[in-house]
This record gives sequence, C-alpha cells and structure tokens, in this order.
Amino acid sequence: MRLTPGKLAGLRKVSTDRGVIAAAAMDQRGSLQKSLAKDKGGTVTDSMMEEFKSLVTEVLTPHASAILLDPEWGLPASKRRAKNAGLLLAYEKTGYDKTGPGRLPDLLDLWSVRRLREAGADCIKILLYYTPFDPKNINDAKHAWVERIGDECRANDIPFFLEFVGYEEGADEKGLDYAKKKPEIVTASMKEFSKDRYGVDVLKVEVPVNLKFVEGARCYAGQAAYSRKQALDLFRQAAGVAKKPFIYLSAGVSNAEFAESLELAAEAGVKFNGVLCGRATWKDGIPVYAKQGPDAFRKWLQSEGVKNINNVNDRLKAASPWFPIYEVEPAMASV
Repeated sequence: MRLTPGKLAGLRKVSTDRGVIAAAAMDQRGSLQKSLAKDKGGTVTDSMMEEFKSLVTEVLTPHASAILLDPEWGLPASKRRAKNAGLLLAYEKTGYDKTGPGRLPDLLDLWSVRRLREAGADCIKILLYYTPFDPKNINDAKHAWVERIGDECRANDIPFFLEFVGYEEGADEKGLDYAKKKPEIVTASMKEFSKDRYGVDVLKVEVPVNLKFVEGARCYAGQAAYSRKQALDLFRQAAGVAKKPFIYLSAGVSNAEFAESLELAAEAGVKFNGVLCGRATWKDGIPVYAKQGPDAFRKWLQSEGVKNINNVNDRLKAASPWFPIYEVEPAMASV
C-alpha cells in the first residue's frame, strides 16, 4: 500500500520522526461540558470550553506529536499548540442519535472535509459506535456512512482516522459480561474497517480487553474474564487482522490503567503504531479547573498532566513505526 502525497504529508505531521503517533486528544464536547458543570455547580460557557481546551493544548503539545481537537470549541486552542505538534480535527457531532436503535452517528452541520482542511487540519478523525452484532440494516448504514467520508478524504487528499468504540445496548459496558464479548467486538471491527473500500488510513482502536478483568493485572478488580495468557493472545488476535496502521485510544480509563494496557500490548509483541490519548492525561484536572480556575489548572497540567503524558510516552518506546505498512522509507517520511 502506498500513500498519496497529501496523505503522506498529513500523517507525517502528526507523527514523531520515528513514525509513531504520540497524539493527545482534546475533542471531548458533551461529556466534558457535563463533567465541568457537575464540578462547577453551574453553567459552562463557550469561553470556558475554549479556555479549558486551550490550556490543555498549550501545556501538553510540547510533549505530543499531535493534538486532536473539535472545530466547535477547539479552533482557538489549535493556534496555541507547539510547533512540533500536528492537528487532527473531529468531523462528527458529539454523541449519537438517541431517537432509534444502533447509536447512529451524524456529521457536523457546518463542516466538510474541505473546510476542516482549510481550518488547519492535517488529518480528519471520525468516531463511530460499532458492534458486529447489530442488525444488518444498522451496520449497512454505518458502512455506507464511513465509505462516504473515506471518499471525501480521498478527494481532499487528507488522512482519515477512524475511531470505533464497541457497545451493547442495555449492557453494563464496564461489567464482566461485556468484558468477555469485547475482544470479539474489537477484533471484528478492526477486520471490517481495514478493507480498502472505506479509505481509512489509521484505525483508532480500543484495547481488546478490559484490564480490570485480567488476572494478575495491577488494576485487577477481583473477577476474571481472562487469564494473563489469554489477554496476551487476544491482543495478538486483534492486531493480526489489521491491514492498516492502528493506534490505541484510552477510552476514559485512568492513566495507570492505560499505561498498563500498553505494557501488555508490548509484552504480546503487538506492532501498534501509537496512541491518541485524551482523558487518561487530563481528566483528573477537571475539578481543579472547575473549582479553582485556569491558573490552578495550568499548574496542575504542568505537573500532573505532563507527568501523565510522559508516562504514556515511555510506553510508546515499544510502538512500531507506520512507515513499512505504507512502504515509506524513514528518510522519505521526513522530506
């Protein structure tokens, strides 16, 4: 597989010189508003959302290869990122359609891939809630939706990052029963969206196990869904079906749990190509900002936030460059 010049340039801008994606994520919208409002005990204004995102971007991007932002509140923040950091912009609306089954997605009304690129995006990112166990008509609609976005990214010659998050209607997605189904959901999703028809350049994937249910894990919660050996095998099975570069998302877990997940991936010998890590880096600072204000939050980011992102970066020493997947010579990637 080879990349077009625009896609190669975009991927290069969000990667380290080694060809690893060490990106921070700050595109949370609805969930961030709710968390801030809960801790603040009042309304969260647009300027507060912009300020929060700007502070995270300013303090953390010197330690990241890129930042993922949204065009609704994140554009002021994009101007405050470090020179070394590329920019991914989200194209989907926050949340999903709650009027029917299937967690169907939608795109931002006033944006297109062309407009996001004009706003400074090096890459486009989409979030899709997905499970292979949904009815065929629901997944057909999702497949067609991803195909359209893939074609739009091809037409604008910009890399397409697809993030898919598994789910099960009516289930406790943090519970033991779902943990047992998660590996199959993640693996089937990685296999499906590796197909060329979707035009996805980088898969943004969940860790295929829930670490709280892995026997012997530091964050083990007491009930086992898998032994450590089974967990390592599940990492390998998921990675084995990927035909495109893939990076792990933190999915709201703690920094310690995400770091341990990356250690497990390394132990399994998985050739993952980086991370797009959001809440595991900065979510513990939400009450600091809400209750003590921006100056206190900046200080928290400079100490705890930087410590968190460097904790993840240390685990990225085990990540593999995406260069060989796209037949890029390392020397050419930096041209």
